[in-house]
Amino acid sequence: MTISLTEENYLKAIYTLSRLGDESEVTTNEISKHLKNKAATVTDMLKRLAEKKLINYIPYQGVKLTEKGKRTAIKVVRKHRLWEVFLVDKLNFKWDEVHEIAEQLEHINSDELIQRLDVFLGKPKFDPHGDPIPDANGQLNTIKALPLNQRKSKGNFIFVGVNEHSKSFLQHLTGIGLKIGDSLLIEEINEFDNSFKVKINKTNSQFFSNKVASNILVEIKK
Repeated sequence: MTISLTEENYLKAIYTLSRLGDESEVTTNEISKHLKNKAATVTDMLKRLAEKKLINYIPYQGVKLTEKGKRTAIKVVRKHRLWEVFLVDKLNFKWDEVHEIAEQLEHINSDELIQRLDVFLGKPKFDPHGDPIPDANGQLNTIKALPLNQRKSKGNFIFVGVNEHSKSFLQHLTGIGLKIGDSLLIEEINEFDNSFKVKINKTNSQFFSNKVASNILVEIKK
C-alpha cells in the first residue's frame, strides 16, 4: 500500500497531537488548526486514511491511529528528528533553521538510509529541540519534564526541551543565551502575572513571561 506525502503528514500530526493528550482521540478541529487546513479538507483526508485502515474515524467523535497508522507515523517522526540532528550537528544549521528542511527529508523512503544515518550520528536519543527520537523498533525514551510555569517553588532545574517549535520562539531563546542542557535557577515567581526571574547557568538572570515559561520544559536538577 502506497502512502502519499500528504497522508504521512496527517498521520504524523495525529500522532503528535495524541501524544500531547496521552494518546487520546484527536478532533478534526485540532488537526485543522495544527496543519492550517480547512476542516472540510481534513475530513476528506480522514475518510481516505480510514479506508486505508490507518486510522479509526467516526465523524464528530474524533480520530485515533490504528497500529498500522501508528507505525507509519512513528517512522516519519524518527526520520524527521534524525535529520534535524544531522543538520545541526554535521552541517552546522541553527536549531531554528532545521524544521522546514527536515519536513522535506522525512519523506525519503529508504530504511537502509535511515539505519545508516542513525549509526553515523551515534544513535542519538533526542533531537536538537529535546524531543525523543524513536528507535528502530519505535520505542521512545520517556521524558519526565514539566513546563517551567508549572514549577511553583524556587529550585534548580535543567532545560530539556520546548513545547513551542516556531522559529520566532527558538530565536528568542537563542537571543537570551538559553540552550538545551542549561541549568536554570528559579529566583523569583511574580504572584501577579506568574512571570519568573531565572538565572541561567548561575550567571545570566532573565525574566520569563508566563507564556515563555509555559513553553520551556525542565526537569529537576539532580
